[in-house]
Amino acid sequence: MRVYVPLTLPGLAQAHKAGELGPGPLTAYAVTPALREWYVSDDIEELEYAALNRAAAASLRLLAGDPEAARRRVVVAVDVPDKDAVVDPDRGLDPGALGEVRIAAAVPLAKAAAVHADADDAEADVSAAADALGAADQGDDDAQFVVDGAEDHELLWFGVQEIPALLG
Repeated sequence: MRVYVPLTLPGLAQAHKAGELGPGPLTAYAVTPALREWYVSDDIEELEYAALNRAAAASLRLLAGDPEAARRRVVVAVDVPDKDAVVDPDRGLDPGALGEVRIAAAVPLAKAAAVHADADDAEADVSAAADALGAADQGDDDAQFVVDGAEDHELLWFGVQEIPALLG
């Protein structure tokens, strides 16, 4: 199963240095039954894209909690055995948890298929979105508009061998 692990650039640097994503448990996003029902599509590429976007939103939350991190969302796409990606039954109906899975143990970075990250030109919008996230969560429509602005930026695809250059 392909899962999408939200990170920040410092988190990616740590994973690169350790050779693994972890320690577990890891929160990731995948095509789950709840995500399929919410997205209402049978197209696996569209569903994978929806899971990637859920992980990008989680990466934005990580950035909001780490003001020192570079303002670029980062998601690592990793292939794990289906049995390793577990949906939390207590959060299954929570709209904020659509597509969310838990992976109990660290995952070798060698299992990564790709890294997705914002381009440099997204940093201002991502920074503003991270700053506005708290107000958006409280129902501020203007703040939600700012958060949605980060979603206008498509994450770029990087091969795993490009991680050192991405970390710069």
